[in-house]
Amino acid sequence: MATFNNTDLAAFKDVWVFCEQRQGKLMPTDFELISEGRKLADELGVKLCGLLLGDNVEGLAKELGGYGADEVIVCESPLLNVYTTDAYAKVICDVIEEMKPEAFLIGATNIGRDLGPRCAARLHTGLCADCTHLDVDMDIYKDFLRESSTLAPEKIDGMKTAKVLGEDHDVSRDLKMTRPAFGGHLMATIICPRFRPTMATVRPGVMKKAPFDQAKADACKIVKPVVKLTEDDIDTEVVEVVKAAKKLVDLIGADFIVSVGRGISKDVEGGIKLAEELAAELGGVVGGSRATIDSGWLSADHQVGQTGKTVHPKVYVALGISGAIQHKAGMQDSECIIAVNKNETAPIFEIADYGICGDLFKVTPMLTEAIRAAKAAK
Repeated sequence: MATFNNTDLAAFKDVWVFCEQRQGKLMPTDFELISEGRKLADELGVKLCGLLLGDNVEGLAKELGGYGADEVIVCESPLLNVYTTDAYAKVICDVIEEMKPEAFLIGATNIGRDLGPRCAARLHTGLCADCTHLDVDMDIYKDFLRESSTLAPEKIDGMKTAKVLGEDHDVSRDLKMTRPAFGGHLMATIICPRFRPTMATVRPGVMKKAPFDQAKADACKIVKPVVKLTEDDIDTEVVEVVKAAKKLVDLIGADFIVSVGRGISKDVEGGIKLAEELAAELGGVVGGSRATIDSGWLSADHQVGQTGKTVHPKVYVALGISGAIQHKAGMQDSECIIAVNKNETAPIFEIADYGICGDLFKVTPMLTEAIRAAKAAK
């Protein structure tokens, strides 16, 4: 670390993405982050690099190029075959100190949440955790604020600098990392103006995956630095990997989601059953607002929103959900939104493609029957 000066901002360049693999298989979050990293690298005018660790994993690297990586840095060692914090953190910090990226993105998976803080502490830089939105270009960031915040337009238009140690700081090249704060009731945008690399863990499912491009995959450059790693660097040993067979709802991968909110409170079991029947006809899954999870009506893996999962299904049906900004942030990019609510002024109707003002306990069976009849007619 003696020769690593993380305050010499001019020495840092390029956007990196940690590309997680498990048992020789890339994780879906990798493709989301590579796609998002491509956008950020273009805004900065730099290269996008994937960082892939493991044993005999070079064959996975070209696929990352197909989603936008200019090159993939592959660090291989038998000691990296199974994830351990010590081994991965050392190798990542070694290569960062040598090659100096200005931004480093990590998926907020179980491994990413463990790895990110450890690397940031070793590199003495800042880490913004659980991000849901990233920007560099100030005009693009302002457009995001206009669409997603309640800030006054004149305040957004006047944004140019930030106060850093009492002085105005030009934020035009800083990575603007937006994340939920105070339990999801606020959104905070964080910058790291004095240290590099800027680090962020990004919530799975919030970034859109770009289409795969075989030409870009073929053009992707593979870089293999020397890995300096011995057993003495590792304080833990993985004796066995045991997979638990626990059935969780797959909200992120679902094309059809039927979510319930506080509106089912008069008959919770009945409301959930109606949602399950509608979801079954659609071939989808059941989700819920934070209120349903906090009340114990649904388990946490069903939650949609800033403090839950961000989803982009073909059809999103909101039953008895008022549409607080925290919930809308998690589903507003759905291709088609159908909202059912008794309150005609509910915020959910502002983003709904189809709005039905009525009692969900009466409307939902009608929707289910209509879909069933349409399927039978085919």
